[in-house]
Amino acid sequence: MKPLVAVVRFPGSNCEYETARALDACGLHGRIYNWNELDEASGRGCSAWVLPGGFSFQDRVRAGAVAARERIMDLVFRDAQAGKPVLGICNGAQILLESGLVPGWNPGSVQGCLAGNLAPGRTGYLSGWVFMKPVGAGAGKCPWLMDLDGAPVPAPIAHAEGRFVFRDEDMAGASELAVLRYCTPEGEEAAGWPHNPNGSALAAAGVMNTRGNILAMMPHPERALHLFHVPPNLPGPWGEARRTRGAVGTPGPGASFFTGLARYLEVP
Repeated sequence: MKPLVAVVRFPGSNCEYETARALDACGLHGRIYNWNELDEASGRGCSAWVLPGGFSFQDRVRAGAVAARERIMDLVFRDAQAGKPVLGICNGAQILLESGLVPGWNPGSVQGCLAGNLAPGRTGYLSGWVFMKPVGAGAGKCPWLMDLDGAPVPAPIAHAEGRFVFRDEDMAGASELAVLRYCTPEGEEAAGWPHNPNGSALAAAGVMNTRGNILAMMPHPERALHLFHVPPNLPGPWGEARRTRGAVGTPGPGASFFTGLARYLEVP
């Protein structure tokens, strides 16, 4: 039987179907649950959790703030503390920070935030393709990053509040947990815009908790699941592959995030 991965749909989520299909394509069973559907008993059958992208509760107050206080997050919190893998993508990442699961120095206490984008001459929502790569020894213990080989990974972003921010006194600790960082197409550190698209501290595209089982990331790997998702004009090896190879049926750069989980859960 394939491991069950719960994909939690909140009012306003809009990436749940793509996320469930990505899990299915990588040997897992992604099942969509409404935020008010899972209970204590049924939730125990989940091997992992994914909080997909979207605009939960219309991003009122702050993005992810309302969803983080829904009772379903008590189950996510319980399983996360027990070591089960949890992934938050875009709005899901915002929910994880608002619930205090990431960075997780003091689980349940909010110790970081995703603030509004900082881009020259722009405010509000940004979308486009970016590059990121795993950084540091800690990336190897994160189930979602196990299949990344250190090369730049392209994927799309689509957010208005994607800038990771931490207190000055927490920056050293945050540096160890910012295991997924924006980079240039050649893999060089993103020194600023446009390669760091939102001004995120540490050029962080994704931040894990101290244990490594939870990852909050802003780019959308489910939207880069297949090679045909990659724009033909994208620079780097993935763009070249898109231009020169048959794209149908070929895994894309985002698949590695889900195959990493499958390997962690020992899917044959």
